[in-house]
Amino acid sequence: MRVFKLIVDFYIKGSIHVGLSCYALVRMTQHMFHISYEDSIAHFAFFGTIVGYNFVKYDALARAKKIQMRNELKAIALFSFCCFILVGYYFFQLQRVTQIVAVVFFSITLLYTLPFFPTKRNARNWAGVKIYIVALCWVGVTLGLPIINAEIPITADFYLKCLQRFILIFVLVLVFEIIDLANDDPHLKTVPQQIGVRRTKLLGLLLLLPFYFLEFLKSNFDKNQLVVNLLLVIMISLFLIFANDKRSKYYTSFWVESIPIVWWILLILG
Repeated sequence: MRVFKLIVDFYIKGSIHVGLSCYALVRMTQHMFHISYEDSIAHFAFFGTIVGYNFVKYDALARAKKIQMRNELKAIALFSFCCFILVGYYFFQLQRVTQIVAVVFFSITLLYTLPFFPTKRNARNWAGVKIYIVALCWVGVTLGLPIINAEIPITADFYLKCLQRFILIFVLVLVFEIIDLANDDPHLKTVPQQIGVRRTKLLGLLLLLPFYFLEFLKSNFDKNQLVVNLLLVIMISLFLIFANDKRSKYYTSFWVESIPIVWWILLILG
């Protein structure tokens, strides 16, 4: 049992799970826009998410020497380095314009983590903007990059999907912010800190309405997608309603982050 827990903890702490969530959303994009399942962009997003999240989670703590390089962290560092090499490998398989856009989002990740200005903290600590940066990056990587790399024409459907995807990530991050409320710095001004937990849950539930009904505005909406999206909305609503700062770390780091994976699986089964 102890070995199983070590494996699960490494799977989560090493950002493999969140990487799979990103991978699932890229595959969702390919399905929605009828793009052939091209692996380079999906693998680039998967390994890039692992590297980016591990960098964000552990870089600041390591530089501040608030964590010691225990065996687990050494393993995560080595694993992240291997993923970084694979990111480079898949990066050079992408279209040139995709590479440029990918570098832009990588720069945003650096801005999110590193204090570029001497008198300013990193973007992660800018009051009230964290949730928007996270949602924007996820939309760009899981929706923008696959479309650009496949050279798909930008239509109204693309902008509808961008808005829909942004709402999805925004609501999921709200669950994280509710769970982390007791530990977050008050200066972050997260949504629950500004409007309270009850109103945050209400906001999330209300945002799920346009998320669902935007599907009807597509030029050729899929009835199966409507059923799958309804199941997704119900699932997210339950996670949102039952979220509180007493929940286990696995509530968000495993179960909530599983939602994009479940969404993709439901679509495949459908």
